[in-house]
Amino acid sequence: MSAFDDIPIRSYLGLASDSQPDPKTIPTDFLTLYIRQLPPHLLLHFSNITTPKERSRIPAIRNRRLKYASADPPEFQFSAARSTWPLLYDGQWRRGKQEGEDEKDWAAKDFLQGLTKHVGKLGNLLGGYEEEREVERFRVLRRERAEAELVPEEESDSDDEGDQNYAGRDEQTTDEDSKTSFERLIRERFIYGLLEDIDYNKVDWDEKLDGDDDRETEERWFDEEEEG
Repeated sequence: MSAFDDIPIRSYLGLASDSQPDPKTIPTDFLTLYIRQLPPHLLLHFSNITTPKERSRIPAIRNRRLKYASADPPEFQFSAARSTWPLLYDGQWRRGKQEGEDEKDWAAKDFLQGLTKHVGKLGNLLGGYEEEREVERFRVLRRERAEAELVPEEESDSDDEGDQNYAGRDEQTTDEDSKTSFERLIRERFIYGLLEDIDYNKVDWDEKLDGDDDRETEERWFDEEEEG
């Protein structure tokens, strides 16, 4: 982690060296006041001393994330999101079935090229192998995640609470319900800085995502989530 230099930031804003809040020691308070006045290249330095979760306390950043997530970016679309965050998807075992079907189609259309006598047997065999591989992959991922969660981490309450709420849901949930819940979960975790394997910097410091009605939009979105 590179050292944080607050001199260019204070200089840009015309602040004294001892002014409060101190951007080094209480960066989220500082950003709450000045985020809209600083250019992206200076804001980017705050990524070195804050986490996405910590930055979720800043209203302007929550609003930027909300606006970005509401625009349905490619990484949040169902197929891509399910591939990136399979453990957050209730119906993850179905992925093995889908990839198994893909193997069957390949055997029928490409590999045997019309030798119908053998298509069914080979297709079923390949499909079964693919499904078994995918199931085993998820077993490994779950085991690794369970082991990781045994290690206590600071400020992990929100993560654990969110995981438990979703892990305890009925496994018989329909495909559509699972898809809807998964998409909502991805967006919620993103807004609160809990989503891994995603670039928060491109959203948190993008002033183009600001709007005059941010507060109203945020409140309306969270009201809808509670009703849902």
